[in-house]
Formats: sequence, structure tokens, C-alpha cells
Amino acid sequence: MDMVIVGSISYDDIQTPEASGSDLLGGAAVYAGLAASHHLVRADEKPTRVGLVSAVGDDFEPHDQMVLEKAGINLAGVVRRDGSTFRWSGRYSGAMESVETLATEVNVLADFKPEIPSHWSDPEILFCASTHPATQVVVLDQCPGAKLTVLDSFLFWIETEFETVSEALRKVDLAILNENEVCALTGEAILPRAMKALMSGAALHGGVGAGSGPRALIIKRGGSGVLAQLPCGAIALPAHPTDKIVDPTGCGDTFAGALLAHLVGRTGALNDIDVMRRALIHATVTASYTLGGLGISGIASMDRGAYHARVDRYRRIVGMS
Repeated sequence: MDMVIVGSISYDDIQTPEASGSDLLGGAAVYAGLAASHHLVRADEKPTRVGLVSAVGDDFEPHDQMVLEKAGINLAGVVRRDGSTFRWSGRYSGAMESVETLATEVNVLADFKPEIPSHWSDPEILFCASTHPATQVVVLDQCPGAKLTVLDSFLFWIETEFETVSEALRKVDLAILNENEVCALTGEAILPRAMKALMSGAALHGGVGAGSGPRALIIKRGGSGVLAQLPCGAIALPAHPTDKIVDPTGCGDTFAGALLAHLVGRTGALNDIDVMRRALIHATVTASYTLGGLGISGIASMDRGAYHARVDRYRRIVGMS
């Protein structure tokens, strides 16, 4: 398997100033998986190259399973358990830069202990999407053969499970976090200082003596774009300019899935500034599609021709021919 994604599959209730909906298919693994498969899976390719590891309840609809499988996602790592699928409810207002969580029902993920299928234990890329850091540690230990290990986190876990988050961050090559998360992790309000403290391990539990953090860090900054600190140097890119902002849910997960898809087959990608810049461009543009639709509708309906035209426009904006 080229990419294994571990994270949540959920049903979401979403309210924004532009749209609202209930029982929408969502979850970090879903958004990341759809984005990755769009860039990796071609019509003539079998087997699929993106596999999900998660749990769903007995309420998970066959139609939603078909949506994921039709997109070219392998669900062999998804188990069905007695009970209800993870549920999340959120409300956005104003410029939609932040969300008010109205309800979270962990349900079948409460005591979920993921098991990576044996034939997936050495993926090219292992992405631990935002989930409990103890789960991330277990998954990382199950895949010692992964060529590139990556994780995302969530402010709640940073605030309540700092020691375990620190352990997980020390096990990965690349962390993809948002600006609030990295500042909360380190206690630094100035972003470059926060990034340095995280990568050195100084701001993690146990300090530098317990080991360094990830050797690469990508910071999602919402409408302010993205900042990456990599072994090969730093990259800063603006957000894709758009006036169609319908629903920000899943944008960060979409960003990560698209980014990592463009690192498949790129040995030593973190040391190649051109490869990383191209990957970040595709991640930024792909996330703009999620932003333009309610739930997964924007990412699930991307037209390849229109997508490449949008990429070309964005490349001109950032000064790349």
C-alpha cells in the first residue's frame, strides 16, 4: 500500500453562514483519503493505493461505503463494531476562521485499538490523522517499515494528553499542525520560535534530553496560507484566493492528504525543496475545493480539467511558471 491513513470516519452535523446539513459523511480519514486518492488513483489502476484504518458503527450506511470505494479507497483496515459511528456537530460564524463544537460523540472509537493489516505494515507513507495520540503511538509502532511517517493533532489532545502527544511527535518524520496548535504545544506566541522549539524537542515533554521532535514541520495558517520548515529549507505560500467559502470542515485533512499523495514515489522528498513546493501547491489548491462545498461535496466532485486550470492560476499567483 502506498499510503495508509489512520483516523476517524464520522457523521457530521454542520452549520455555516452559507449552508447546513446533518448526517454528513466526514472525519479526518475520509477527507484525507478522498484527497489522496484523487491524486493517486487512476481509472486503470488496481489494486487501490490508499488504505484507511478506522472503525464505524452498525449505522454506517452502505451508500457511504460505496462513495469511498468508488473513489478508489481500500477499506480493508476499517472494522464495523456494535454501536454508533463517531459523530461531530459544529457551527461556524463570521469569516469562518474558527468553529464552535456543539457536540462530540466518540461512540465506537472510544476504546478502538487499530490493527494495521499485515500486508500494510510497510507503507511508503503512514499518516496518523487527528486522533487520540495513544492510538497514533500504537500505529507508529506497528509500522516500523514505513518510509515516511506523518501526524496531525488537535488542540484538545495537546491540552489534555501533552505527554503522549510529545511521544508521538518524537516518532514521526513530519508533523502537520495549525498555528494555534503549535503555539499551544510550545507556549510560544511567535510562530518561528514555536516551530524551532517543537522541532528541537525543547518544548516537548522531557525537553531536549528526551529527544528531538519531527525533522520537518508544516503549519497550516488558514486564510494566511502555509509555512513549512524542512531539512531543505523554508517555504511560505499564500492561501488560494477564493470568494466561495461554504464550509471549512476537513480543509486541513484534505490539505494533508493531497500533500502526501504528491510525496509518494519521491524518495527523500523532505530534502527536495522543489518537490515539497509542488506538493504544497497541490495541497493548497485541493483544500480550496473542500472549502467551496458542504461536507465532502467539494472534494468528492472535483473535475480534473478544472482542477488543473486552478493549479495553473495559483502557480502564476505564487510566481511559478
